[in-house]
Amino acid sequence: MTHPGLIVRSSAIHAAGCYTTRPIAKGTRVCEYDGQRLSKADADARYQGRPVTYLFSCGGNTVIDGFGIAMFLNHSCDPNCETEQDAKGRIFISTLRNVAAGEELTYEYNLYDSDEGDERCFCAAPNCRATMFSPLELKRRARIAGRKASPMPRAAAPRYSSQSTSE
Repeated sequence: MTHPGLIVRSSAIHAAGCYTTRPIAKGTRVCEYDGQRLSKADADARYQGRPVTYLFSCGGNTVIDGFGIAMFLNHSCDPNCETEQDAKGRIFISTLRNVAAGEELTYEYNLYDSDEGDERCFCAAPNCRATMFSPLELKRRARIAGRKASPMPRAAAPRYSSQSTSE
């Protein structure tokens, strides 16, 4: 399922992007994120040491190894599309607002389990977070970094023993 009028061409965000050649109304499904479904362990083994993947987590232990036009939609911190999962576990990408002809289609990747460093974002949106990690993942990583930076204080030694001695 792909909306008519989508093309792949050079993108300022990342190498190639998906653009529309005609206006698309708010709430329109533009494509399905489709491909082989794998366990996370199988996907990790398949892409070990590779810097680029097109994996989309669809809950539990399952990921989709993307294939088709959906894999060319880039991340943006100010996206014009969003993902939605139906009851059958299929992932669709729909517009959040009216999209003009010639616009690049984007959605928030909301990464959360990358072993890589910062997963930099190059969307250049005014509200750009400079990373493709989700806001929740950024908070989680900040908590972890805070714990590593400031070790837990030691409990103060008690002034008095809780045992009494009587002679």
